[in-house]
Amino acid sequence: MSQVEKKAGLLRRTSSSKKPLKEKVVLMYDEIFAKEDPAKNNPRFWDELFLMKVNLEYLESKLESVDGEEVQRIQDNINSLFHHCVQALGEEHQIKVVNALQTLCALFRGVHQKNKSASGFDIINMLMGFDKAEQRMKDLMERLDSLLCGDGSESLKSLCLKLLLCLVTVTDNISQNTILEYVMINSIFEAILQILSDVSSRGQHGYDAVVLLALLVNYRKYESVNPYIVKLSIVDDEPTLDVSIQYKDKEEENQGGFFSTLTSMVGSMFIADADEKLSVQTNEAILLALYEAVHLNRNFITVLAQSHPEMDIPTTPTTPTPTTPTTPLGTTPPSLDMMNNPELPLDPNLQTSNLLITFLKYASIVMQDTKDEHRLNSARLCLIILTCIAEDQYADAFLHDDNMNFRVNLHRMPMRHRKKAVDKNIPSRPLVCAVLDLMVEFIVTHMMKDFPMDLYLRCVQIIHKLLCYQKKCRIRLHYTWRELWSALINLLKFLLSNETTLLAKHNIFQLALLVVNLFNMFITYGDTFLPTSNSYDELYYEIVRMHQVFDNLYCMVLRVSTNTGQWKEAASKVTHALVNVRAIVNHFNPKIESYAAVNHISQLSEEQVRSISLNVRKNVSLNTLSQDVLLKEFSTIS
Repeated sequence: MSQVEKKAGLLRRTSSSKKPLKEKVVLMYDEIFAKEDPAKNNPRFWDELFLMKVNLEYLESKLESVDGEEVQRIQDNINSLFHHCVQALGEEHQIKVVNALQTLCALFRGVHQKNKSASGFDIINMLMGFDKAEQRMKDLMERLDSLLCGDGSESLKSLCLKLLLCLVTVTDNISQNTILEYVMINSIFEAILQILSDVSSRGQHGYDAVVLLALLVNYRKYESVNPYIVKLSIVDDEPTLDVSIQYKDKEEENQGGFFSTLTSMVGSMFIADADEKLSVQTNEAILLALYEAVHLNRNFITVLAQSHPEMDIPTTPTTPTPTTPTTPLGTTPPSLDMMNNPELPLDPNLQTSNLLITFLKYASIVMQDTKDEHRLNSARLCLIILTCIAEDQYADAFLHDDNMNFRVNLHRMPMRHRKKAVDKNIPSRPLVCAVLDLMVEFIVTHMMKDFPMDLYLRCVQIIHKLLCYQKKCRIRLHYTWRELWSALINLLKFLLSNETTLLAKHNIFQLALLVVNLFNMFITYGDTFLPTSNSYDELYYEIVRMHQVFDNLYCMVLRVSTNTGQWKEAASKVTHALVNVRAIVNHFNPKIESYAAVNHISQLSEEQVRSISLNVRKNVSLNTLSQDVLLKEFSTIS
């Protein structure tokens, strides 16, 4: 049978003198699209219809081909079809239920495709009749809830989720899908949670259920009270927050719930794709779900921190992986709770992992290439998730816990000027070091013509938030700060070199201000979080060594701020923020030049410069103006 015949619902070729034969279901669809009530002459019409195999293509194309006048003429029949579909969902005969679910999918898609410019109320009216819509949707959601929670086949539950996903995604903008108001009123949150909490069902439906929940949470989330947001924010169905991920075998424990499901899904999907080209389109949905979980539910931060043995290193082959014992949800930071865990592996050579490490590894892969739109969106989501994590005090406590050290093998973009990192040399450090490494890696590798400004802003802001926590809690992190300073200075250098091109598209002064204020944080408050006084010497050395970049930046912002133009105010802020850096440069440079002249040295070594700075630094008097500016800039996040 040719493709044309299939679309028309033809059974076989016929001679030109005879009419082509059609499938019975197609003939029945034609009756629905006629003016008369199809059940008028055949009282068993609807019973027979749902015993026929659905022809989705024909039904959708028929709906899309209906013009304005025909809509009015056949609306009663369309309303009746919708009503009988909902009724058929309560049938014991599974064939009828399956056909009704598929027919509803065709109805939702076909009507929306035909009426893209129509209001949501018009679409509701065409589908089910506006006066009866509330009752029809109530019946539909109750029957779907029963099917999802019942003892029916897994394939039937899968179809229910597909129908709900179809309903949620028929419009490009989910908040313009007026039908979802009824999904808000008649919540199926508990049904979704039950699927995710059951081992047998979540293995088959976990992905669809998590994506559906993530989409429903985003319906008019800033315009009205979304019950799915409220319910997700208080999920505590896992008092133990038990997470046991098997990366290689992807096995699941017999206990779990929403958190375990999402954790397993994120872990298995990301790790499986780590050495391949990632299917970013697929993972964006899980990233969205991960963001909503981190953003809305404080309990999920604990899940991010739960440790389990890494599966890709040699371990005792016969020893089963212990599950994490009960962790009370109190005011104790999760890292401290886990330190009291007697079942964590005591072997110092056994590397442990957690969902956050998995996420950081994935982010390091997806953030390498942002030229593709999907990867750009995924990178943006990764940075938004990291922002949520950096803003959470429990997550910060875990990230900075010096007793919880991990080796995190981040993926680095191949670059000609640096050697490939050797995995064996990765030190075991607090996780905040891996986050900072990821931010530095992004800064260094994305200075390009198509400059991702919004990603850079998020990246620098994450560093700001982490430094504010370190300053507030006086945490002296042993980190190679010099790499961060070097990356930030090179970023300023890039902005200066490409000023004309970048200013045509972006406000580069906003980014420059954030970078300069990072240096102000180190200069003004570094004594509260830099590990040693030697770190201060390294900071001053980097500033003095690269003083030309700061001088050029000052000249540029001074030029822009003294002229009338779009960026006058933004450039003026950078001018004021540079006071500390310029004070250091103006104070140290004459001393260094004098030392070089007296000792007849054309070029000083790093040790000589740092020796000079050590002797002079005690007498440096920095202008307090920049401290006031800095305090104002950081008042919202410190």
